[in-house]
Amino acid sequence: MTYRPVNAGSNTVSNPLRILEVVARFGTGTTAKEITDTLQMAPATAYRMLNALVGDEYLVRTSDLRGFALGHAISGLITAATPPTVPTAARAVIEEFRRGNRFTVHLFMFRNASLRIADEDPYYPLRSAYEMLRYPHASAAGKLMLAELDDLSASLPGGQLAKLTAHTITNRAKLEEQLEEIRFNGEASEVNEMEQGSSSLALPVRMPNGSVGAALCLSGPSERFAAIYEHADAARELTVQLAPLLF
Repeated sequence: MTYRPVNAGSNTVSNPLRILEVVARFGTGTTAKEITDTLQMAPATAYRMLNALVGDEYLVRTSDLRGFALGHAISGLITAATPPTVPTAARAVIEEFRRGNRFTVHLFMFRNASLRIADEDPYYPLRSAYEMLRYPHASAAGKLMLAELDDLSASLPGGQLAKLTAHTITNRAKLEEQLEEIRFNGEASEVNEMEQGSSSLALPVRMPNGSVGAALCLSGPSERFAAIYEHADAARELTVQLAPLLF
C-alpha cells in the first residue's frame, strides 16, 4: 500500500483513516514514530489525531504506553463491511426450499441493529435492496429486527419514518403497536409498504439464547400475499433447520 505525505495543516477525515490503515498493517504496538514516518505526517498533527482516535476507542494504547492497537470501536466498521457468512449446508437447505416454492426466498441477518443480505434469491434478486437496508420500518425483515431492539433510534435515521409508499407506516405509535404484535405472533409482514405491488412475510431464525439473529423472507405480488402465507408453516420448519447451521 502506498501512502501519500500528509499536509501538516490538513484536517480531512482521510487522515485518521490512514492512521488506522497503518496500525492495521503494522499490528499491535505500532508507534507514533512509525505512523509519522510512514505517512510523512507532522508529529503535532499525528498526536492530535491519535488522541482523538483513542478517545473514540478506535485505537487503544498498549500496556507499556509506547504504541497503539486497533480498538473495539473498529469492530463495528469491520462487521458492516464484511458480508455475513452463510455455511454451505444452510445455503443448500434454503435452495431446496426455493425449488419447491413459487415465491421469492431471501435470508437476512441482523448485525449491529441493521439488516444484512445473507442469501439473496438468485432467481428473483432484490429490487429495493437499498430501501430495505435503509428503512427497516417498511419491510417485513426490518420489522422483525426492530421488534428485537430495546431502542429503535439506532436503526431509524433521524428518528423519522420515511414514507416510501402510500401504505408505509410513518406514525411511531402505530409502528410500536405493530412491533408488539410481531413479538407476540413471532412473524412480520408487509403489503405495499416497501414497494407498491409487492409483499413479504418474515419468519425468525433464532439463536441458541432465543433471540432472533436472522429472518427468512418469502416475497411476491401483493395480491398473492394470502398464497404466500400458505407456505408459512413450511418456512417455519426451515427456520428450525437453519438455526443450528447459522448459529
